Amino acid sequence: MKIHQLTSQRLLVLACFALLLAGSSQAYSTGIGGDEDGEGDVSLAGCTCHSENPDNSVTLILDGMPYHYVGGTDYSLTIQMIGGPDVDTSSNTGGFSLRVSQGTLGGAEGFESETHHWDDDPATLTHSGSGAENAERTWHVVWTAPESGAGITTFWLAGNAVNGDGVPSDLDRWNRLITSVDEGGDDGATRTVFSGNGEITPPAPSETHVDLHEMGAALRAHWLGLLGFGAVILVIIFCGLLLRYGFSRHHVGRSNLLKLRIKYSRRGDQL
Repeated sequence: MKIHQLTSQRLLVLACFALLLAGSSQAYSTGIGGDEDGEGDVSLAGCTCHSENPDNSVTLILDGMPYHYVGGTDYSLTIQMIGGPDVDTSSNTGGFSLRVSQGTLGGAEGFESETHHWDDDPATLTHSGSGAENAERTWHVVWTAPESGAGITTFWLAGNAVNGDGVPSDLDRWNRLITSVDEGGDDGATRTVFSGNGEITPPAPSETHVDLHEMGAALRAHWLGLLGFGAVILVIIFCGLLLRYGFSRHHVGRSNLLKLRIKYSRRGDQL
């Protein structure tokens, strides 16, 4: 009886230990924020649970940033990551953690389900479960600027591109950026802030041939052009033959009239 109880207790301890290990090895597919890995706030420290250092092969982009903000105004921002592991559309592709020193954050209209606040803090935003499966690794957010007189606002952003195996490791790649914006006049112009080496490779073309219609030339115009080119070649050939055989004094194929003209010309007679 005692042996059976001891065995049951050992199995229970092993099962709990296994659950703890499993929990520590799983990625935060429903979002992350705060000091989850003991390295400081994720948006500032980065995704150090995946790899120790940021990787500049991942270009982290924050688009739509105003040059100056007007207090209380909503600004639509786009977060995008380019680079890192290949996108696996059947699993998680990546995520982000964003924090602002002033103002509030929220998901853009139509994209609210892809983001949420961390610990209900309106100054933070991170990906949701569906946002982690974003094939474009792009998220649309809204920053509501603080009231007038607040001064400079700082943005901290960390983005993580993952391979989709659900296990944080060096196979994943992340990067971070810090930027700020001051209060002032806003003319509607925006800027793009990014971190990384900026080496963005465009996707390979799906087709190697080019349709004439896509080049702006209709098929009829194409054939008319070819016919015109052929006509020019024929005229050049005809003129060459005419010069060669019609006016040469030494070619046996010259006309009788030309022979007569040459004959009298040599005698000094005039026709």
